[in-house]
Amino acid sequence: MSERSCLSIILAAGEGTRMKSKLPKVLHKVAGLEMVLHVMRAAQSAKGGDIALVVGHGADRVRAAAESFMPGVRTFVQEERLGTAHAVLAARDAIAEGYDDVLVMFGDTPLVEAETLVRMREGLAAGLDVVVMGFRTERPAGYGRLIEKDGALLAIREDKDCSEAERRITFCNGGLMAIAGRHLPGLLEAVGKDNAKGEYYLTDIVSIANDRGLKVSAVEAAYENVLGINNRSELAEAEAIWQERKRREMMLSGVTLVAPETVFFSFDTAIGADTVIEPNVFFGPGVVIDGGAAIHAYSHIEGAHIATGASIGPFARLRPGADIMEKAKVGNFCEIKKTRLGPGAKVPHLSYVGDAVVGAKANIGAGAITCNYDGYGKSLTEIGEGAFVGTNSSLVAPLIIGEGAYIASGSVITDDVPADALAFGRARQVTREGRGKLLRVKLSAARKK
Repeated sequence: MSERSCLSIILAAGEGTRMKSKLPKVLHKVAGLEMVLHVMRAAQSAKGGDIALVVGHGADRVRAAAESFMPGVRTFVQEERLGTAHAVLAARDAIAEGYDDVLVMFGDTPLVEAETLVRMREGLAAGLDVVVMGFRTERPAGYGRLIEKDGALLAIREDKDCSEAERRITFCNGGLMAIAGRHLPGLLEAVGKDNAKGEYYLTDIVSIANDRGLKVSAVEAAYENVLGINNRSELAEAEAIWQERKRREMMLSGVTLVAPETVFFSFDTAIGADTVIEPNVFFGPGVVIDGGAAIHAYSHIEGAHIATGASIGPFARLRPGADIMEKAKVGNFCEIKKTRLGPGAKVPHLSYVGDAVVGAKANIGAGAITCNYDGYGKSLTEIGEGAFVGTNSSLVAPLIIGEGAYIASGSVITDDVPADALAFGRARQVTREGRGKLLRVKLSAARKK
């Protein structure tokens, strides 16, 4: 396909009252990303050029989400809900700029694939004037049928208007369209509202285009591309489909998923080849794994970078800002937050390390924690290369522990520790011979009263 200018119009004005939510429908998330942003990503990947977002209910919130994802995106408000063609016309100022191609999509179809959008645009490049996305189903009742002849799309017939023969057609309207920009203004202006709802339907441009001798055709896509989300059940269905796609993509790229159906990814999860992921692992947004790492069962990871050869879990939690370097280890029941764990460093079990820099080959003993929060702000703990932090130690930030330093188990460390020093921060043990037995006798007698 030669380089052509393109405008992607995304209709995101629906209220979605069946979601039973105060949140605008298109801002509900699939794989950690708002539905409308999934559609915007697909348009970007298909070189959809400029994006015009048509908003309605919750316009300010939808606009804010879109602009945070794509600064400078243009939004247009559909003041009245008078049909899909009316919604497209809300972006008339953008349309008037004269794009070669115009894609019309919906903000509640998060599974639309860029490859399908590319095929639609290729149809326009090949000389078609209108391309409709269609899908096949063995249960077409309720869907508009695509009426074809000799490869041309003649009309979109609503289910209630179909003849008996047309009702047997299994090729159905998916709603998404690609339209030659030079024809779109005239086609939209010709759409009337002579229908039961008194609305302006975008589907009418198919018959209008045929009447004008324009070339109209349909592109077949998988049903998931046009799956619109209107309630929480459909949202869960979309999540399941998205996750299945991503799992397959990961495995085909060289990532081992021991139990694929139990691993959940986010929209931006990036994992290199030869990483092994055990069952029941959850990836929140912002995770990058370089490859060759081991992610053990029941771990929860978000906003983290994991380098080659690192080992995470089982039952580990990496929070935003965790940077786990080569061959470092985060073991079971550990939590790491905003911390750089140096090459070969170990946090084997039952520890919390937050707002810290841990040097190469340092060892953090079981139950050790960085006390990084004083109720008002966070402070940094620096632990040098090869340092050893004993079991059940509390490191009160701000604090610097030098290279090769040794922190005795059970210590509360409040002052900096020089390199290669040994630090104790605990009360002296006191032992009273025979007092244990006397204490048991006293406690037993008290319970009998």
